Amino acid sequence: MAEKRAVKVAIVGAGMSGLCMAAKLQDAGIDTFTIFEQADEVGGTWRDNTYPGLTCDVPSRYYSYSFRPNPQWSRVMSAGPEIQAYFQQVATERNIRPHIRFGTEVISAVYRDGRWSVRTASGEDAFDVLITATGVLRVPRYPDIPGLDMFAGPIFHSARWDHSVPLSDKRIGLIGTGSTGVQITAALGGNVRGLKIFQRTAQWVLPAPNVRYSRLTKAALQRWPVMNKVGYRVWQAYVERATLGRATVEPCWQRRVLSALCRWNLRLSVRNPDMRRKLTPSYEAMCKRQIIAGRYYRAIQKPGVDLVTEAIDHVEPTGVVTSDGVLHELDVLVLATGFDSHAYMRPMQIVGENGVTLEKAWRDGPRAYRSVALPGFPNLFMLMGPHSPVGNQSLVIIAESQADYALWWIDKIRGGHVVAAAPTETATKLYNDEMKAAMPQTIWVTGCNSWYLGKDGLPELFPWRPVRHRELLSTPEPTDFEVRAG
Repeated sequence: MAEKRAVKVAIVGAGMSGLCMAAKLQDAGIDTFTIFEQADEVGGTWRDNTYPGLTCDVPSRYYSYSFRPNPQWSRVMSAGPEIQAYFQQVATERNIRPHIRFGTEVISAVYRDGRWSVRTASGEDAFDVLITATGVLRVPRYPDIPGLDMFAGPIFHSARWDHSVPLSDKRIGLIGTGSTGVQITAALGGNVRGLKIFQRTAQWVLPAPNVRYSRLTKAALQRWPVMNKVGYRVWQAYVERATLGRATVEPCWQRRVLSALCRWNLRLSVRNPDMRRKLTPSYEAMCKRQIIAGRYYRAIQKPGVDLVTEAIDHVEPTGVVTSDGVLHELDVLVLATGFDSHAYMRPMQIVGENGVTLEKAWRDGPRAYRSVALPGFPNLFMLMGPHSPVGNQSLVIIAESQADYALWWIDKIRGGHVVAAAPTETATKLYNDEMKAAMPQTIWVTGCNSWYLGKDGLPELFPWRPVRHRELLSTPEPTDFEVRAG
């Protein structure tokens, strides 16, 4: 057997995707990889987000690496600290940490002389392959509200929670009612002096009892590992076939059932007609990122909780003034205003062949070949790239599929068959045209404004069932690539 050559791989980001890529490389016998992480710990979004009530809305057994089940999950959907501990444990037990350069931000990556030159504040290094694993919801988005910087009390984004601020005796203003705002409301409602929720858009909420796993269940899963695999597949079928996996991308009975559940949940949980009117969206369920929660409606009706639907006019040192002229006096202001979901690898500068920058390649909006590769950027593979199925699938299995795809090409490079590979412009355009043609059948284009939408008004999501994304990545098409042979 011919000896395989060493391939140097750069991975940008030590979150869920970056750790996944590292583990896949290890399993393939590749240890010549470096992970660049600008923070001082692994975990990505689960490291950065520590707000009260933080819980994953994907079943824990399915929000796990298929190669590393966790029999000790405490609930069906686990809290943020528990998920962060899981990724920390994987990084440690896999001995991935020695490969990570913590506190190191990648400033730029330039493709020159057949390799990627990765530059950080401490210098440059050359790599054969560049993997971007920078996550989806990473860059906090701050609202453009007049006077926001004039507020006299503590003010912070939900992803930069200030735990030094005591909350129980405070009047708290919460701007935003997306998934984060809903979870914060459920945690703080009735447990602080006052909570004012400033709602711009009402949200549909899908009820989800979050059952605690018993000690007996955990012991059984620990003793018989095959049960973990069964649990993984059951939850996979639930997500992909029974709920969002199909309901979001095609008219079907699942879409009708989930929509009805959202409406019934609101009607049965909120008896006050005036409150129910305020909480009733004007768009279809699942058009925005679907909120899955069990205690939101109960919390929002507790004493001391006030839902404000008038638009925010400006902020003063003592509070928020709405369009009706009312000053809502506050002690703390929390911005649950989401993230720049279109940032992807940016602000890192990436330059491909012939000096073409990522900004130029994406001047009409982010695009990719099968969500993982870009024309003119050889040996660059993206995890959670444009049009990944993040709206109806567990991000962990997406990362695994994309990492496997990158590994397929890395293995070709190791074997000496390939020096460089990038998708053709024609294949990339054809793929993106097919996606655009399929978008009208999805729920995401039915008339709401969401962070899913790109510059062209279409969702930067995968318009088919998640299983198709996995199938596309499991069968690489070398004829769709410009390949420089070894």
